[in-house]
Amino acid sequence: MTDWRDSGAAATRAADAMLQAMGGETVTLVLPLVALPNDPSAQLGLVDPGVQQLTLSPAATRTLNAPNRELRKRMEFLISATAVSAVVVAQNAASADALFDSALGVLYDGELLRIQDVVAEYIAGTPYLYKVTAGA
Repeated sequence: MTDWRDSGAAATRAADAMLQAMGGETVTLVLPLVALPNDPSAQLGLVDPGVQQLTLSPAATRTLNAPNRELRKRMEFLISATAVSAVVVAQNAASADALFDSALGVLYDGELLRIQDVVAEYIAGTPYLYKVTAGA
């Protein structure tokens, strides 16, 4: 008999397998770099510190209807909690929410989409999937 605490790990593995079966796409999260050179022009904001692109996989994508004319493209990304957790640890982020909040957006098909909403799906207190809605 399986302990209920093991159901979170099982759900994570099942979500990873489902996302892989749905195409196993890769989503790129774009984060600003915070390190600036130590010169006066950087301190005045005249130097662009650049960005860091982090890949999240497996993932699945879905095109959504744009709710208004301001958005020309709206997407939903289903992203593995395993991939998100690895990036949270690698970036030394406080949480997945903090990671997504600090992101400039999601790069998909050569277009930067602004993150509108992030919802974590949980089972037994363990996130197994992240739904990220983004638009341009």
